[in-house]
Amino acid sequence: MTAEIVLQSVVSGLMFGGVIALVAVGISLIWGVMDVINFAYGEYLMWAMYLTFFLYAGAGLDPLVSVPVNALVLFAAGVLTYRLVQSLVSNGVVKLGELRVSTGELVAFVGSVLATTALFWFLTWTKTGKALRAVAQDREAALALGIEPDRLYAIAWGISAAAAGVAGSLVSSFMYVNPLVGDVFLLPGFAAVALGGFGNVYGAFAGGLVIGVVNVTGGTLTMPKVKLALVYLVFLAVLFMRPRGLFGGRRQ
Repeated sequence: MTAEIVLQSVVSGLMFGGVIALVAVGISLIWGVMDVINFAYGEYLMWAMYLTFFLYAGAGLDPLVSVPVNALVLFAAGVLTYRLVQSLVSNGVVKLGELRVSTGELVAFVGSVLATTALFWFLTWTKTGKALRAVAQDREAALALGIEPDRLYAIAWGISAAAAGVAGSLVSSFMYVNPLVGDVFLLPGFAAVALGGFGNVYGAFAGGLVIGVVNVTGGTLTMPKVKLALVYLVFLAVLFMRPRGLFGGRRQ
């Protein structure tokens, strides 16, 4: 490798670095002013490149001449992005009319729904998922069909632990981390399972939503200290009136 090649590489790096520096300045500006990282910043650059291409292809406008046009259009796009999206978020709170939801809780809810939907798809459409459902409904029949229950039991434990892993990651942004935090979710989780029907994962999801509403609304309407007692009451009432759950006892 000659000195000329090295020098050429340095010069080329500086040329590319100049563009990276401008991009970094734009990202840093938003971060410094709002403490927000704009991960969509690269899309702005993409829009500008497409706009430049179409201006050149359609109007014969030279890329250098289109610089001020791009700057004005992307300035407007940035303002519009803030007005439509960022203005909804204030101090980590999303405003839905008169309602306010913390961004951490909203992300956790959406992430939970997506993860649960993916699990439902896995159980419904994949071969392993169907085998898991078969073992849950009738172990002996599944064994007679050549399905290995022990292997599927291990898979079930793994998926169950993975669900806890996803949930833990999602709530860690707005809940205190301590050795006893699991207890906060254990009782409501069992109550949700009882409400939906033991072994029924679809009912467990619906039960979780109901228990969440009972937990938070009960604490708001009464006292925060008794909200778990209300969950206990729901749990016991369901076990007493419907031992197999409100959504039936069939395992799914």
